[in-house]
Parts: sequence; structure tokens; C-alpha cells
Amino acid sequence: MKRLPPLRLLATFEEIARLGSMREAAARLNVTRPAITQALKALEDHVGVALLDRTTRPARLTEAGQQLARATREGLGIISGTIDEIQTSAGQEQQLTIACTVGMATHWLMPRLSNFYAQHPQLVVNVQAPPTDLPALAPGIDVALRYGTGDWSDGKTWKLFNEVVCPVGQPALIARLLEAGVDLEEAPLIQVASAETPHWAGWTEYMAMAGRGRPRGPTQTFDNYVQAIQAARDGRGLVLGWRSITDELVREGHLRPWPGGEVDPGFGYHATLSPQGAAKAATHAFIDWLKQITA
Repeated sequence: MKRLPPLRLLATFEEIARLGSMREAAARLNVTRPAITQALKALEDHVGVALLDRTTRPARLTEAGQQLARATREGLGIISGTIDEIQTSAGQEQQLTIACTVGMATHWLMPRLSNFYAQHPQLVVNVQAPPTDLPALAPGIDVALRYGTGDWSDGKTWKLFNEVVCPVGQPALIARLLEAGVDLEEAPLIQVASAETPHWAGWTEYMAMAGRGRPRGPTQTFDNYVQAIQAARDGRGLVLGWRSITDELVREGHLRPWPGGEVDPGFGYHATLSPQGAAKAATHAFIDWLKQITA
């Protein structure tokens, strides 16, 4: 390939051609007018012909100058676009997107992400919480954190931990109920139910798993687990507590488990890696971190 002129000369010439003025090109490039003149002269020496007709006022591009201006504009545009694509691709390689329920995001994942960032400060984790209780590996999702048996076929799946369910409520409320001899079936209950949450057990299913009768107490219903948890903290009733979501609140004393109420439904939380995510080093770092903190 024939030796090309320095890129700075072509970039300077492109500014002259685009603006139609060496004075404006100097201002745009934040250099002196003589520097622009010298750059143009050096490029003309390299090409071997005049690129600017200096006999006119203002000076105009010669035919050769116009030809080179078109090629330079196109070439620099291609280079600039390619660099943008590379930078965007590199930025995406440093990001990953996680899908999980709003309860899982709020009470389990987000409080732990500072630990991940401490180990991987160069990475960025985007968290999406779709309304469904079984997040899918939709386009753009690298990892889905899901509750169930783990028999999904849309990506490689790892089990993180078994899930345990137990009624929880405000400590003062549970103390009053126990002191009054109120059975769990008669206690005020908080239910989470919506068309998007069919995979989570409700109070009727829980009572059956626990070998108890059907609930007979007053019930409030929410379509969002985060709202239900807040209502339980406010003393409005008992809510089914899932270890992944309510254990920290129990440890902090905001909630108290119902004595002897733990039930293992046989399900657990899993991480599923999408085919898209499998191609990114960032998602493998995230999976390794999940295994580390749930071991």
C-alpha cells in the first residue's frame, strides 16, 4: 500500500474543506492560522498537486482538492464510526443485565451487589424486575434469577440455595397473637396474588404443606411482595416469608417468624445463564460470585 499522509494532515484538510475557510478551521481545531497553512502545504507536497486555489477570494478547493475532500470525509467517517462501534462493544462487554423478581432484587440482590462491585469495580450490573414471578431470558437478559425446580431449557442453570417458607410478622403482633392463644389459621394474613405470580404458594397451599387447616382469619391482598412486606412490618398481619427475602429483616428485628412455622416446599433459587450471556466474561464473573456467596 502506498504510504499515506499523516492522519493529522488529513483531519486538518477535512476541516478546511468542510468549513471553507482556513481561519475558521484554525479556530475549530484551536491552532494558529500559520499552523493550518503549514499543514495544508505539507499535504499538498505529499499529494504532489495544489489542493486549494489561492488565486480566488475566498480560496476554493481545486478539482483535486474536491476529490480528496470527498475521500477524506468518507474515510474519516468510516474510521470514526468503527471506533464508536468498538467502544460501544467494549462497554457492553463490561456490563451485564440480570432479571429477577422485584422482591428478590430489593431484599436479596441489591444489598449484596456492593460486595460484587468491590471484587469487580470495572463491571456494571443492570437489574430488571419484570412483573412476572418467573423472569424469562428475554433478549438483552444475560442471567435470570428464578425460583422453581431448575428444569428450564433456555440456558445453563445452577442451583443457588434451597428456599424455605415461614410466616413472619411484626414482633409485637406475633407476641400478642401468641399471648392470646390465636392459632395461625385464625391470624390476620397478608396475601400476595396477581396474574403474574402463579408460581409462588399462597396461604392455602402453605397451610396444606404445614398440615394445618384452611385460613379463617381476616386477609388483605396485595399484588406486590414489597408492599406486602411493608404491610407486615407495619403490623397489618402475617405474610409468608421466603428465606431469600425476609431472613435479613428477621435478623434485624423488623420481622419475627411464627414459631414452628418453617416449611420446605422442595423448590429453590437458581441462576440461568442465557446463550448471549455465555459469550461475555462479565456474566461468568457474576455467576462465579453468586456461587461464592451462596456456597
